[in-house]
Amino acid sequence: MATTSLLPKSISPFLTNPPSFPSTQFTKPSFFNPSEQQPHWVKKHILLPHAKKKNPWLDPFDDGEDPDMEYEGLFAGGKQEEDPRPPDNPDSPYGFLKFPMGYNVELASLALKVRGDVRRCCCVVSGGVYENLLFFPTIQLIKDRYPGVQVDVVASPRGKQTYELNKNVRWADAYDPDEDFPEPAEYTDMIGVLKGRYYDMILSTKLAGLGHAAFLFMTTARERVSYIYPNVNAAGAGLLLSETFTPDSLNLSEVGYHMYHQMIDWLGRPARNVPRQPVPPLKVSISRKLKEVVETKYKKAGAEKGKYIVIHGIEVDSKASMQSRGDTDSLLPIQVWAEIAKTIRGARPVFVIPHEKVREDVEEVVGEDASIVFITTPGQLAALINDSIGVIATNTAAIQLANAREKPSIALFSSEEKGKLFVPNAEEKKCILVSSKTGKLIDIDVETVNNAIQTFDVSLALAYS
Repeated sequence: MATTSLLPKSISPFLTNPPSFPSTQFTKPSFFNPSEQQPHWVKKHILLPHAKKKNPWLDPFDDGEDPDMEYEGLFAGGKQEEDPRPPDNPDSPYGFLKFPMGYNVELASLALKVRGDVRRCCCVVSGGVYENLLFFPTIQLIKDRYPGVQVDVVASPRGKQTYELNKNVRWADAYDPDEDFPEPAEYTDMIGVLKGRYYDMILSTKLAGLGHAAFLFMTTARERVSYIYPNVNAAGAGLLLSETFTPDSLNLSEVGYHMYHQMIDWLGRPARNVPRQPVPPLKVSISRKLKEVVETKYKKAGAEKGKYIVIHGIEVDSKASMQSRGDTDSLLPIQVWAEIAKTIRGARPVFVIPHEKVREDVEEVVGEDASIVFITTPGQLAALINDSIGVIATNTAAIQLANAREKPSIALFSSEEKGKLFVPNAEEKKCILVSSKTGKLIDIDVETVNNAIQTFDVSLALAYS
């Protein structure tokens, strides 16, 4: 029996007689004939057994990015460009994230995700003034690596005060990430605030367990990066994080100035056509209003601009001492400071007190004519150091602020190892390190400090002559 075609006579079967298209309009897919050579933009997946996995908790078979993959063409391979979209309301600080009621939120483009661009970044910084101050180079690295990025910070109330010295931070929210049992209302409110800002990346310097990892996860940021515990307390945290760093100890501050080296190494990593981003030095910005307020304070204490030396690190039970968590032995009693101040020539010593109750003790030991300035915030301390000719201090934020403003300084440490950790390349920073031979700061040799002050005075005389 003859086979009868169901198609009309005017239409030929599709596969038996295909139409002939010009070669310029149609290219036969390569999977029809695997023997043919594939185009240059199709790359086979190469297994790299020694490549660093993005997160072994999420995908055990993820061997990282393919180095032979070409991203040029559709997506640019260099750094991200600044966002060209103008804000809906130029007077509104919230930018273009303004959605009418009943409309869906703005969706990030595919190119934004593939390239790994970061338009909004949140940094959850653990610790006080010292730890937040040392995080400034990391913030500058983020700004250099992702042009046009908006950086927000979540820190403790003491740590938040530091960001009046940083013009790269848009908002700084006061929320203590080190609180083990936060108030439920504050906890949920902060999650709602962070979730409503639509961050592309959130960084955390707090050692994360499952609880803190869940906090970062609920912010719905695309990239969730955090330090984790170097012990069993980190169990489960990696499942909720995109990238993790395991420190050598439970206290990041023990590493000193480079306490965030693992996170900085990851942020500045080379990618595609972007070379490794260099780590910028520590810099601070001081507003005119701060300078005016502090100038009134030290003039009232009897000091003149450019003719005094700041003394910082008086022993007191105040949270405004600005010492590091990695060096708790970093304060000296006023009696030792009085002996050190006696040898200062050519400049007036200005004693910085973090609490008014110390004023009477300083006047009793040093004398009623002593110049005493009451300062509790890092911004005012930076302004005081900026108008001085130098700093003599223990391992407090005053040393780092002096280095940031390129002021000569003498740093007193409990040991030589601590000095090298917290002030690397001291000679380049015009800083003289004086350490105790017993490992205790109280046993520091005052005569050695006085000899350093003589060298300090000579260098100041040469610099300001």
